[in-house]
Amino acid sequence: MDDGAIIIVPIVMGTLFIGLPWLIFHYITRWKTAASLTGEDEKLLDELHYTARRLEERLITIERIIAADNPDFRPNQPLTPSPYDISRRN
Repeated sequence: MDDGAIIIVPIVMGTLFIGLPWLIFHYITRWKTAASLTGEDEKLLDELHYTARRLEERLITIERIIAADNPDFRPNQPLTPSPYDISRRN
């Protein structure tokens, strides 16, 4: 082998067996940490979902009361209870 090949072969081998896997695993780790929600984010989403369900129940109740007092009132939704089970939480 000549002197150029002695230098190039270790560089190529190091790049293939050390550099390339390190680069791939680095970006896989970045992708996994960026794509996941934190526990605090999940808790906030649960609270917002629970609040939205409670507000929907209140709106349905108010529409039911108004419809009982005023026969000309036309609610946007039918006067049935919400299909959500408030007792069921994640």
